[in-house]
Amino acid sequence: IVRDSGWWGYLIILTFVIGIVYAVVRYIQLYVREKIDAGRFYLKLKGYLKTKNVKEAIDISESFKNTTMGFIFWSGLKVYKDAVDSGKKGEELNTSVQNAFEEAVLQTVHKLDAGLFWFDLLAQICTYLGLLGTIWGLILAFKALDVAAEADKNKELTKGIKTAIGTTAMGLIAAIPLTLIKGGLLVRAQNIINDIDEFSVKLINQLSTSGKD
Repeated sequence: IVRDSGWWGYLIILTFVIGIVYAVVRYIQLYVREKIDAGRFYLKLKGYLKTKNVKEAIDISESFKNTTMGFIFWSGLKVYKDAVDSGKKGEELNTSVQNAFEEAVLQTVHKLDAGLFWFDLLAQICTYLGLLGTIWGLILAFKALDVAAEADKNKELTKGIKTAIGTTAMGLIAAIPLTLIKGGLLVRAQNIINDIDEFSVKLINQLSTSGKD
């Protein structure tokens, strides 16, 4: 198929390789760097907050600061401790903590699914290159019927048809995996965001309860 596609096929392969390299980068970011058991992480922090051991909770969240959730919790807990130390109570304390969490979320969460649109773009480029190659192959085929010597017509016609079919296949073979990769990464990013939303609210509520005691 690659041979029949001609240089259109190599352009498609180049585009596909770029997508695969970017997929590896995003996989490391979403599956390796963001690897954290959100439920256990929250329960551990909740246990320390119940015993008023805020410093230990901050230290634990700081050890996960390289993850999005860890950074958000670390930022919120630090502000909570500083606010308590400065004498803030009640609604003023809750507002400070809420603002801290929201600010940390705005700083980080958008990075989780940022750039995933590139997979759609690369998949479309592969498809369009395949279509252009198809048109080019058909042009070669019809040109062969028009200008080629009688003895060479079948050979040139076959060559043009092979180019047309080969580039179509190459474009689809490259586009489909890129689309599937984008879907998998998007699901992972959305799951992380959902965990952040859920456990951030739970932690804020726990801090609000602790602040009343």
